[in-house]
Amino acid sequence: MRVNLARHWNCLVWAAPVWMALFAGTVAAKDVIVKIGHIAPLSGPQAHYGKDNESGARMAIDDLNKMKIQLDGGTAKFQLIAEDDAADPKTGAIVAQKLCDMKVNGIVGHLNSGTTIPASRIYYDCGIPQITPSATTPKVTKQGFESVFRVIAHDGVLGVALAKYAADDMKAKRVVVIDDRTGYGQPLADIFTNQLQAKGVKVLERHYTNDKATDFAAILTSVKRVNPDLVFYGGMDAQAGPMLRQMKQLGIKAKLMGGDGICTAELVRLGGDNVGPNVLCAEGGMALSKMPGGPAFEKRYKERFKTDIQVYAPFVYDAVMTMGMAMKNAKSADPKKYLPKLKDIRYDGVIGTIAFDEVGDVLNAAVTLNSYGPKGKFPIKIVN
Repeated sequence: MRVNLARHWNCLVWAAPVWMALFAGTVAAKDVIVKIGHIAPLSGPQAHYGKDNESGARMAIDDLNKMKIQLDGGTAKFQLIAEDDAADPKTGAIVAQKLCDMKVNGIVGHLNSGTTIPASRIYYDCGIPQITPSATTPKVTKQGFESVFRVIAHDGVLGVALAKYAADDMKAKRVVVIDDRTGYGQPLADIFTNQLQAKGVKVLERHYTNDKATDFAAILTSVKRVNPDLVFYGGMDAQAGPMLRQMKQLGIKAKLMGGDGICTAELVRLGGDNVGPNVLCAEGGMALSKMPGGPAFEKRYKERFKTDIQVYAPFVYDAVMTMGMAMKNAKSADPKKYLPKLKDIRYDGVIGTIAFDEVGDVLNAAVTLNSYGPKGKFPIKIVN
């Protein structure tokens, strides 16, 4: 059979633009990669917090991908870039620069105030918006960085609520204050102390430890001598658990109070049967059971990860979703384009409605005061 090569060649030549156009259309419709950096301690004594936060972030990334959001001419494919800062400020700064160099589109983290503060300067200089779900020191949003946001009540709110409850509800008269000297624990303890003294309650002693300590014998021996009715600890559960055990061993009858750092499921494991009505703590935001989307989120979380939520997973989830919705509203993952939408966002999330004030703090943040019983942590009072 004779083949007219010239005719076939002409057909190929004329068909090429059509196929190229179709191919170009296929490329344009491909995924637009959107990288969200998440940073928390995934190693060390605070790893349970970090893994809990990362789990919340992964749930949000999956939910955003199911939405098939159109950004920058294609379908957004969100990716989580998870990094470990070991709750160490120097490591946090190194990780922050790494994420800047990777040109991630947004940051959710860090977990700790001490790591968030130095990292936030790096993200700001790189032009990358950042939402912290759990760094509560007021300084985070008072640095003048327009791209830094927070979805949880800060320590100025928590410290005031704790001091008011100690003075008005508990009728505490003799108080000892201990803190871990971190960017989280020390400011929280300072705020609590100042508010308590303003109410006329005497602070008998002020002691300092660090976020790696497990032996509190010297401090607690002094505490026992002054016989307080309340010990306030500004720090995390990795220290509060052993502290409770040692308080009981020394026969100290005082109750222990602290912020969200000791308001965890892990505290029960660390403190054992020394954790009960003698422990009071505050969380920024509503209790999980009282959050608009809390029970449903908890069910999904447990089904997927086969473990209890520690503290911040719902806040991390909402932080990632809020950033995703700002991108959706801007139709772009370019930080310069979606940052204005983030400033003006109003997103109904698991924890409630998220909108930010002029410095980036969440509006109308609630505080939940909790204690512990046979079934773990439970809310005793909500302060709006």
